[in-house]
Amino acid sequence: MDWNSRRTTAILENALLEDRATRDATSYACIDPAQRATGTVLAKQECILAGVGAIPRILEVYAALDGAVVSHYEVTSHPEIFDGVRLHTGQPIAVIRHNARVILSCERVILNLLQRLSGIATLTRKFVDAVSGTRARILDTRKTVAGLRILDKYGVRCGGGQNHRLDLSDGVLIKNNHIALAGGLKNVLERAHRNRRGTQPIEVEVRNLSELEQALEFGAEAVLLDNMSPQDVRQAVERCMKADRRVPLEASGGINLENVRAYAETGVDFISVGALTHSAPAVDMSLRIVPA
Repeated sequence: MDWNSRRTTAILENALLEDRATRDATSYACIDPAQRATGTVLAKQECILAGVGAIPRILEVYAALDGAVVSHYEVTSHPEIFDGVRLHTGQPIAVIRHNARVILSCERVILNLLQRLSGIATLTRKFVDAVSGTRARILDTRKTVAGLRILDKYGVRCGGGQNHRLDLSDGVLIKNNHIALAGGLKNVLERAHRNRRGTQPIEVEVRNLSELEQALEFGAEAVLLDNMSPQDVRQAVERCMKADRRVPLEASGGINLENVRAYAETGVDFISVGALTHSAPAVDMSLRIVPA
């Protein structure tokens, strides 16, 4: 993850601006401007870590917003602490040595980001572990918090999942509304093959085995099996194994930790889960600060 990129810098900047971090009334009123402090970020539950690299960048972006030269600071972690590692309750994540006011003013932004991304990574790992030993790979969706997609999807990768489309330009995925507006599956696929940019694969969403047959007949290059039962997904896999060309299959809709194994055991290639990013609970973390 490039925490110095323009996109991620803008996200961190907006988070600090939203919190008016450089106008922290409480720290200004209560803390000596020269006070140094040490802050330790702790995991308060078992989780998969994501976002630790953002901590020093948040401090740098804060300094830029404050119009100040970055005062001496250190952010250190144990060599075994990195994004994607499993943490245990009470385990230190990072130690920050910096101006006390700055640590206090950045505390909530640091914790919000780490807690959300680690929550996504933790839920993703549960799905990845649940399908272990099968060919299925866990995918995310575009069901992310507006403005945070690049971070949400990074959390998925830290958990062992794979990213689907980053945005609407990232591939052709024909859904029911596209089919209805274009006058049917044959028409929409003909248009897609004619108008697509470059070699982007054309994926089609189908709701039953009949629609799958049409998608295969009219040139779909990948198929999303939407809200189909594991039994129907298995039949779809068997049907595609007999096809003249290999068509990747993705199962989606209504898939949770209780049934994901059943879907994976059908032989499907991918399983996409919107809950990875729209319903992942934040991980419990804290930042304990003491005088340096």
